[in-house]
Amino acid sequence: MSLASVASAERFVDLAGLLESCEVDGFHADFVSWGHYRPQYWRNYWHSHSFHEVCLAYAGEGRFNSGSTQYDVSRGDLFLARPGVVHEIESSRSDPLGIAFWGFTFRPVAADAGAGAERSASGQGWWSGLTRADGPVVSTRIGGLAAAVAGLATEAAAPLAGYQASLAALGTTLVLDTARAFALDEDLSIDPSARSRSRSRDEVVVEAMQRHLVDNLSRPVAVREVASAVHLSERHAERLFREKTGASLMATLRLMRLDLAAQLLLEGSAPVTEIARRCGYSDVRPFSTAFRSRHGQSPTAFRASGGTHHLASEG
Repeated sequence: MSLASVASAERFVDLAGLLESCEVDGFHADFVSWGHYRPQYWRNYWHSHSFHEVCLAYAGEGRFNSGSTQYDVSRGDLFLARPGVVHEIESSRSDPLGIAFWGFTFRPVAADAGAGAERSASGQGWWSGLTRADGPVVSTRIGGLAAAVAGLATEAAAPLAGYQASLAALGTTLVLDTARAFALDEDLSIDPSARSRSRSRDEVVVEAMQRHLVDNLSRPVAVREVASAVHLSERHAERLFREKTGASLMATLRLMRLDLAAQLLLEGSAPVTEIARRCGYSDVRPFSTAFRSRHGQSPTAFRASGGTHHLASEG
């Protein structure tokens, strides 16, 4: 979402009383101010806060004085006044500055104080953009902030059922992307080994194919349909599935159907013909043949024995 969406986010100010706090990754934020200035001449004189105040310029230009340093700011800039830093902002008269701004405290979560304090002391991570006193104060790395501001303003303008969950999610994004904007590049890098421990895309795709099979056990299924569901060619889908599971798609489908049939036979009294249909077989004869091959008994005998025939030789 572009900065133009921030220009029309005047209801951002109505978040007061609606969104008061959030928690993100071991830190707690209390929101204390929300604001939106139209692009017209304005100036707020030297002052300081006990919290972080962040401004996103969506139009015009101006200057941001932070301590003894003056910064020229313009559309697309994000600038930060850290707690205790005396600062002032003045809009240009010829090309007035328009901003959305928000203020919040930032501290380790009490219940996780050990982890939060360690993170704060280390100064390395997405949070360092807020915890390091010597970090940047102007950034163009706005990430998803424009979308977050616009989304928050929309919820504030006309809250609907579920607005609290929506505001909490957007508030977390606001804090996280604010911190990232002022973090150093090295603070945002992650340990490659941690990423490697996450599931690969191939594993996720195979899981999606397995889910598709489970969801369609009662109807005809072809490889092309499963491949289409995960946006792969038939050849690629079949190769990937076999590589990750050791079996083909259709062989896996047959086993899933027959295992479901066994469950249905034991859990209820539905006729075998009905169970065959629910497991994708239009004719009970091939179903019975396949079931015997899989479970060692006919469907009727399996139900009568309670599926315990494999224990018959044990004494």
